Amino acid sequence: MNRGDIWNVDFAAGTHPAVIITRETAIPVLQNVTVAMITSTVRSIPTEVPLGPEHGLARECAANADNLFTVPKSGLTRRRGALGPAELRRLDAALRLALGLD
Repeated sequence: MNRGDIWNVDFAAGTHPAVIITRETAIPVLQNVTVAMITSTVRSIPTEVPLGPEHGLARECAANADNLFTVPKSGLTRRRGALGPAELRRLDAALRLALGLD
């Protein structure tokens, strides 16, 4: 389990893909991780990172930095893929914008 991995996550509303955003060094010692929801509604806004089949997803979609959740690691049910270095940089930028850190 690593930062940038895409997993199916069991949410109250059902199972949805999400990308882990917790920092790499914290993942082994925490019982929960923070994830960004992945949605098929792509709005092409700066707080989204475009993703698709090359990341283990069924179709074109986006990780949405405006929809963050902290979930138990036990709720991550199946690893689907991972972001590459370019997508991780875009995710970092999207998170800074979404959280007002710039």
